[in-house]
Amino acid sequence: KKGSRRDFLRNTAITALTGSALAACSTDDSRAQTAKANDADHSGGTMAPNPAPVSAAAAADAMDKMHEAGVKAFPAKTVGKGNQLLEPRMQGGVKVYELTARKIRWETMPGQTVEAWAYNDQVPGPQIRVREGDRVRVVLKNELTESTSVHFHGLEVPNDQDGVPFITQPPIKSGQTYTYEFTAPNPGSHMYHSHHNAATQVGLGLLGAFIIEPKNPLPIEKADIDYVLVLNDGMHGYTFNGKSFPATEPIVAKKGQKVRIRFMNEGMMIHPMHLHGMHMTVIAKDGWPQPAPWKCDTLNIAPGERWDVIVNCNNPGTWAFHCHILPHAESNQGMFGMVTALIVK
Repeated sequence: KKGSRRDFLRNTAITALTGSALAACSTDDSRAQTAKANDADHSGGTMAPNPAPVSAAAAADAMDKMHEAGVKAFPAKTVGKGNQLLEPRMQGGVKVYELTARKIRWETMPGQTVEAWAYNDQVPGPQIRVREGDRVRVVLKNELTESTSVHFHGLEVPNDQDGVPFITQPPIKSGQTYTYEFTAPNPGSHMYHSHHNAATQVGLGLLGAFIIEPKNPLPIEKADIDYVLVLNDGMHGYTFNGKSFPATEPIVAKKGQKVRIRFMNEGMMIHPMHLHGMHMTVIAKDGWPQPAPWKCDTLNIAPGERWDVIVNCNNPGTWAFHCHILPHAESNQGMFGMVTALIVK
């Protein structure tokens, strides 16, 4: 019996080794055939055998043409515009803002349409502007298939108005309507967005600007143009105000005008914003005035941050304005994503 067991084990080992050797031979055979096929045709089956090689000069010329085409297309037209000012309905001295959250199709750049979760059918959602001390009511109707909420990011509201499910309120379930009401507190550049399944919901577009104008603005805050620039890097790619270059919107000013830019980062990455040709004067962070304004041409904007800057438009021309993490703005096929321009006429 012992001998029989030893014979069985020996025979099993021989069989296993033989099988492994055959498998290895088969794999080597397959690799050799693949290599032979690749030697004969480098096209992967998409081109005729032995296509004419492309010269370095021709490849460089093709790249230049793609870069040029993108710049010439700017600003490209797309369907839909986000960040549009939402006018309130007055009710007994209260400014009432109505929001509806639902799924839509959104064009981020020409021919590229994505699923978005939007407030009032736009990405970013409509811009809400109130004055410090205003009584404000925000009514949200949830037409999504899951629960949601609205958090007023940066606003120092009463606890029960903070918009965090299971901490300050129940979640707003599909089909429900929920009302927030408070007196507009600390002035500045703020945001509103979902705080429920937020990586998905904010990434898909449930976000917007909430600006509280101060009762007594500082002289440095006064500008000819007030522009909100919402940055996002969620499920729609790298976007400014819901669009990717060449569909981003340029900022246009006349020589001598002052432009206030309110940066708001609703994404999950840091974006150093760089302006060519002119410097920015930083006047506020997260709505709070800086003790001493300071100058820069590249400003790092982390997730959740808001920075306010003033640009004195004294240098005519079309100036590139982009995130300086270069893979967020440019590839070998040209500029894309987080690129726009400041045009001084």
